[in-house]
Amino acid sequence: MTRLERVVKRVLDLLIASVALLVLLIPFVVVAALVKFDSKGPVFFRHTRVGAHGRSFRMWKFRTMVNDAEARLRELSAVGNVYADGPFVKIDHDPRITRLGAFLRKTSVDELPQLLNVVTGEMSLVGPRPLVAAEVEALGDSAEERQRVLPGITGLWQVSGRSSTTSDERLELDLEYVRRRGLSFDLRILLLTVPAVLWRRGAM
Repeated sequence: MTRLERVVKRVLDLLIASVALLVLLIPFVVVAALVKFDSKGPVFFRHTRVGAHGRSFRMWKFRTMVNDAEARLRELSAVGNVYADGPFVKIDHDPRITRLGAFLRKTSVDELPQLLNVVTGEMSLVGPRPLVAAEVEALGDSAEERQRVLPGITGLWQVSGRSSTTSDERLELDLEYVRRRGLSFDLRILLLTVPAVLWRRGAM
């Protein structure tokens, strides 16, 4: 990607994310009210992720789990309900997910607050999945290549099966995006994201 393309990509990120936040303001308020009504705890969940060039940032999401999810994770680990899928932690039929949270995840609505991260320049609309520090450490040398670009709300693996893909496939798809990235490729992924979300292909 040339310098000009990077500038255009950032301008488009900022423009699209800003307009989307304005258009989605009322739906955001409705979802926020439903999250508060559904279970105790804050509306938003902010989690530390590793972004471009290894810089950490706080990623926004609508809360989809019970308020004491971290404590319950330790309990689930103690009884053997947690297993590793490559560098990722997996929990089948995670009991920490709220009723509304399950719907928000299937429709990817929980990811929409990340538009704020796009506006602040911590994320892009399209890019590799933002990872936590432990996942980055587990990747070893391949982490450096994926950190050449901003992480994205959507990306190549999200339009290639989402959670139905294996960890190795997701990591390889992220690296493929980094190697093939360009404005036309980003546009193609954005267009493919719409049917992927509407048809819930590979949704958790």
